[in-house]
This record gives sequence, structure tokens and C-alpha cells, in this order.
Amino acid sequence: MDYNINKDGYYGEFGGAYIPEVLHSNVEKLRTAYLEIMNEPSFKAEFDNLMRDYVGRPSPLYFARRLSDKYGARIYLKREDLNHTGAHKINNTIGQILLARHMGKTRIIAETGAGQHGVASATVCALMGMKCIVYMGETDIARQKLNVRKMEMLGAEVRPVTSGNKTLKDATNEAIRDWCCNPSDTHYIIGSVVGPHPYPDMVARFQSIISEEIKKQLVEHEGRDYPDYLVACVGGGSNAAGTFYHYMNDDRVKLIAAEAAGLGVDTDMTAATIKLGKRGIIHGSHTFVMQTEDGQIVEPYSVSAGLDYPGIGPLHANLASQGRAEVLAVTDDEALAAALELTRLEGIIPALESAHALGVFGQKKFGPDDVVVLTLSGRGDKDMDTYIERYGKMGIL
Repeated sequence: MDYNINKDGYYGEFGGAYIPEVLHSNVEKLRTAYLEIMNEPSFKAEFDNLMRDYVGRPSPLYFARRLSDKYGARIYLKREDLNHTGAHKINNTIGQILLARHMGKTRIIAETGAGQHGVASATVCALMGMKCIVYMGETDIARQKLNVRKMEMLGAEVRPVTSGNKTLKDATNEAIRDWCCNPSDTHYIIGSVVGPHPYPDMVARFQSIISEEIKKQLVEHEGRDYPDYLVACVGGGSNAAGTFYHYMNDDRVKLIAAEAAGLGVDTDMTAATIKLGKRGIIHGSHTFVMQTEDGQIVEPYSVSAGLDYPGIGPLHANLASQGRAEVLAVTDDEALAAALELTRLEGIIPALESAHALGVFGQKKFGPDDVVVLTLSGRGDKDMDTYIERYGKMGIL
């Protein structure tokens, strides 16, 4: 079975472009142009040069010896936390700013939850001399103060969002409203594999540099270009899409997606969209959505500002519904424990999002010969207040 997007913008039955009429022209121009632009030799050369000289790619594939010894498998960490700006988000924003410039756009808007996509968007706008407005929920502004200050220092305007539970969904709503009011000069850099077609495919292609590098790096480490397992966290799902991209149709590789269970999937304080969601439309795409019987969005919750989204990218909805990806729900407590464990075993402080992927090791047993590659999507600087609050009270810090 082919798990790639089809010519109509769907992954199986998921995807599409359900958008207001005012945005139709904008999205249609992007849909008809993005692949042609991305395949132009000059575009590819500039993208590759920036990935190497500005972002610092390739990111290392690190054999985590002590983590491997503990869990009885050969565990590698794909170190996206070592990229410029501290996460995988920069891969996509570099690509989209080049695309926006090519299409004559002069104003950039973005949404952000954990702040990493906001920082990455502000970074590339500073690089290219473009105006940048980032929408961010007030709840996330309070818990991600460091990233807010970074965005402001980079010259971006951070607009607080006060609707809903003031997190990622609400920031996305406001960004879409802005786009509807300014369709001609504005490009919306969506930060994940969500939104109307062509965004899920476009973002996945820019992030596919992750799996492209994994293939080459595994040859050096293991003498073969594929692992037995790939593990990544999913909120909207961009780091997971990039990790899975070149392996989706390779049945030798098992895919594991870790979503945020919050206080538990049996509570109303959770963001386990794939486990609990029903088919519906959110932000221009048909996918799994956490919603009530009458279609009202259920407010998600996670300790991680980057994973509390009530939808999921259509690519992941399809992988899950077809049984191609195994989805594990990781609680706040499991993620926080996994973060401390990695810090103490390997000297790497992960982002809370990435800690959910690490939480998989507490739920799933691997064999001693299994090669497991886990994408460490970001570093933990932005989450130190949360870690200090948890482990300071316990007397660990």
C-alpha cells in the first residue's frame, strides 16, 4: 500500500482543503506552484546551503549507550535538538520562507504553541528581512517566556490570543483569521503537517531531510540504511512526518507515534487525539479531531505546549487508521520521568515534546538486536521552569 499523498491532496480518506472562499486563490496558487518551485535547481541549492551552513545539518545520529543498556536494544537519537534554534522546526521555516519570497509575499504570519516554531519563523524572517507576526495563546506565553523573548529580540511581533484555553488551537484560529484579512501579501507558515492541502505534504517534504539523513547515517553505524523501529512524538506531527517519510512504504520498519495522554486517556485532561478523536474537519483538513457528539472541539490538555492540539496531521491519521503506525499515549508523569532519565543517563535535557517519545521505552519492550531510532525533536531549555517545578518540589533539583 502507498502511504504518500494522492493527486487530490488526500492520504487515504484524510486531508483535502476545506477553506473559506477568500483563501481559495491563495491556497490554489500555492498548490499549483509548490512542487515546481521546490524542484527548481536554484531553490534546492539555496535550501541545501542554508541547511548546511545556517542550520548546521546534518544533525548527528547518536548511539545512546547507557539508554540502550537500560532498555536492552540498540537505541539511536536523531539529534534535531542540535539544530540552530534548538528544534526540527527550522527545517520547515527555511523552506517556506524561500517559497514565500519566490511567490512575492512580503509579510509572514505563524502560530506557535511551545514557541519553537515561532522562534524558527522569527529567525528566518530576520534572515530574509520580512515582517513577522506570531500568534500565541496566553497560556503558552506564560509557560514559554524564554521563547517569547527570543521572538521579540528577532524582531517579530507576538500577538497574545485570549480565546478558548489560550493554546495552540486558538493561536491557529487567529492566524487563519489574519490570513483571511490579508490574503494578497501574506504567507502563512504553518508549523506542522496540518491545515489544508498542500501544507501537510509541503511541510512533510521539508522535514523529510530527517529520514533522508537517518538512511545515510545508519549505513555508517549499522551497515544498513533502515532501523527496526522509528519513534517520534506527535502533536500536529511534523517531526514524526519527517522521521517516517522515507520509510512509510518500507514494511521492514515499524513506526511508533507517541501522543500526549496528559493526565490519562480516561480523563478529560488529555490530548490523545488519535486514541480519542473522531473523523472531522479542523483548520482546513479532514482528520481525527477531539470533539463532542455535536461537533464542538474538546479542549485538549498536556504539560507540553507543543502537543496539546485537538487534531492530528492527515498523514498520521491515515498511518494510524491503516495500522501502519502504532500509537502510544504517554502521560505527563511518564514524559517528565523520561526527560529526567535521559538527562541523567546521557547528559541530554530534552524538550517536553521529545520526552513523550522517550516515554515509549517505559511502555514497549524491544529485543536486544532491535535498532531503534528516536527523533529528539527539540532541546529542553524552554521547559526548564516545568522541570524545576516538578523536580524541585521532589528535592531532586
